[in-house]
Amino acid sequence: MKESNRLLRETFQYTLFRWAEELDALSRTQDLLGCYEQAMELFPDDEVICNSMGEHLFRMGFRDEAAGYFRKAVKLNPDFSDAKENFYRVANWLVERWHFIMLNDTKRNTIYNAAIQKAVCLGSKSVLDIGAGTGILSMFAKKAGAHSVYACELSKTMFELACDVVAANKMEAGIQLLHMKSLDIEIPKHIPERVSLVVTETVDAGLFGEGIVESLIHAWEHLLLQPKTKGENGNCEKYGKVIPASAVIFGMAVECAEIRRHHRVGIKDVAGICLPTNVKFQSPAYSSVDAEETVEPYTTEKMSRVPGGYLALTECFEIMTVDFNNLQELKSLATKKPDKIGIPVIKEGVLDAIVVWFELQLDDEHSLSTSPSEETCWEQAVYPVHDLADYWIKPGDQVMMEVSCQDCYLRIQSISVFSSDHEMDVGTSFTKSKDLLSLGNEAELCSALANLQTSTPDSAEQICVLESTEIALLNNVPYHEGFKTAMRKVLSSLTPEKLGQAMDTQCQNNEINCGSGQNDSEPFYVLDVSEGFSVLPIIAGALGQVKPYSSVEKDQHRITLDLISEANHFPKETLEFWLKHVEDESAVLQRPKSDKLWSIIILDVIEPSGLIQQEIMEKAAISRCLLQSGGKIFPQYVLMFGLLVESQTLVEESAVQGAERTLGFNIAPFINQFQVPIRVFLDLSSLPCIPLSQPVELLRLDLMTPYLNTSNREVKVRICKSGQVTAIPFWYHMYLDDEIMLDTSSEASHWKQAAVVLDHPFRVEMGDELVLHVQHHKSNVSITVKQ
Repeated sequence: MKESNRLLRETFQYTLFRWAEELDALSRTQDLLGCYEQAMELFPDDEVICNSMGEHLFRMGFRDEAAGYFRKAVKLNPDFSDAKENFYRVANWLVERWHFIMLNDTKRNTIYNAAIQKAVCLGSKSVLDIGAGTGILSMFAKKAGAHSVYACELSKTMFELACDVVAANKMEAGIQLLHMKSLDIEIPKHIPERVSLVVTETVDAGLFGEGIVESLIHAWEHLLLQPKTKGENGNCEKYGKVIPASAVIFGMAVECAEIRRHHRVGIKDVAGICLPTNVKFQSPAYSSVDAEETVEPYTTEKMSRVPGGYLALTECFEIMTVDFNNLQELKSLATKKPDKIGIPVIKEGVLDAIVVWFELQLDDEHSLSTSPSEETCWEQAVYPVHDLADYWIKPGDQVMMEVSCQDCYLRIQSISVFSSDHEMDVGTSFTKSKDLLSLGNEAELCSALANLQTSTPDSAEQICVLESTEIALLNNVPYHEGFKTAMRKVLSSLTPEKLGQAMDTQCQNNEINCGSGQNDSEPFYVLDVSEGFSVLPIIAGALGQVKPYSSVEKDQHRITLDLISEANHFPKETLEFWLKHVEDESAVLQRPKSDKLWSIIILDVIEPSGLIQQEIMEKAAISRCLLQSGGKIFPQYVLMFGLLVESQTLVEESAVQGAERTLGFNIAPFINQFQVPIRVFLDLSSLPCIPLSQPVELLRLDLMTPYLNTSNREVKVRICKSGQVTAIPFWYHMYLDDEIMLDTSSEASHWKQAAVVLDHPFRVEMGDELVLHVQHHKSNVSITVKQ
């Protein structure tokens, strides 16, 4: 009977999934969801159907709903790897990691609590918490004696979590939770009357990025009592006020190689391929006045932990102040003309970024600073510097900039340098002549200017926006040189004599010669299916008689690759875009032609986050069937390394550490349901941690020789220092062949590292020997410790 039930269920699942695929392809969304709802009625405890429903919802953009199904699937079967991996991925979206860090910040919690307590004691008895998160500020207000507390939260997941937290702390009768934006709250529909106090922490590293200005303008106009005027006395309950009361924004110009390599392409050629001057690479953080869409004009960094550190080139300077209790000032922020600021340089160095932080004045007594020199849960906002003719600055120079609050973002634009030597702006006005200021004497300068006026104008400049990891990849010299050498070796082994000649000529004049004498036989086919922007197909095309295919998707990236090909004298149509030839983009791995096979297939094995790409071994299996004899997949194999560490930082960034951190409120068990066992995007070189063992090999992923894979193994580790094991950071050595290896933890690497954070840290003594059980499933790595 059990066997027949199992077969029935498996047949039902198979039929359901095939039918769902058909409905999905036909965009019959309602029918698809109805189909799954009926299936869930028939098999309410089927974790596979539950997980599949979540996957469809996630693809449709319903992340909150998807998370619910993934969580249910994991509860039904805690060993179901697919559901666990899906839940971990969606948990990172729904409950961002900074929630854990901030709730663990006792100093921040204590100061907010004190300011709220003071306001309520002075008479502010009706309170609205905007962007409530877990509801901790609302609970501070209720505990302080507020009569009426309202809290609004837009995220469905966070709203439900706040409901659980408030109920667990026996405050559900005194706190009314609203699942909505504060901008949509109406009186008396949602709350009965105007409140005397708004509390909020809807601020990001750049202060304004979470919409605090817009929400407070709306609150002052529609939800708050009128503010107390200066010199006016009376009960605070009759007047409105906001915590935080005000903020002061500070900045500092810095030199930082790590920021530079992620935001400026600092090389003119990549493994012998020239990058043309009419292509301008930009990171998304590039703040352009003409940008059509509102893009966050900064990135964020924990500057105290940035790899390689930073050098302050100016004193810290005040950028602007904002009074959150002044409606007119808030309204004028968005319309105010940019302020021009000039800051004297105090140290010589390379101008890489303006780093920004703020001091939040909660009231006249309590404040919080997000300065890089403070022990704080906050990151800083980083405005990378672009478009200077010369980035070298020295004492006597002035860094000039324009500061505004357009589109509710703090914008720092038109960064330039007023040089003491030349008494001229060497910034944006000279971006066309990049090397002008490197010329020595006046005669050379005049000659250069004459040439500028008489030479033919450059062809139109192509802007190419790359993610910061893509810029770091373009700057990664060992990566491209390694691939060039490895590809040359493979192609040489396929036709040694002919390719050898072609490449000797190539090396001498760096001209691609796919013409005379080489068209009498078929080219080598090379496919690059690595994700994002990649110049590897062009590097391959420069190695002789090669037909390279790129799988880039964005038109902007295709135009850029065409321009690079042109600048390097590729004959037209040498480089092809593979997705134009593929009918079904989900089946990218196919033969180049019905009767041809690939000589080289380049796969993306490691995500920039430090995780293994999903289904990489399945892709490798398909790729092996598409290779000609002697052809290769790159990388050929990958070794994963790890070590045991003690790191309180990783512990605090992964889960809330008990009720003490949250001043006695019971929050940890609820938010910790969303903790994930793996932390990604780590910089191991600057992570505060104590290594307790030497690095050990954990896994081997062999893309060419599958029987050498070790995706499930036990590894012995010897402890070399006594301490508390809290985490196991890991990274990879990618072998293009047995001699050429790329280390994802190296200084030049565009990859970050990841770490398994242990649920239950434990004590070890020097000389102990532990056994790690390591498993790899899809992109999920699980490491458990056997003591």
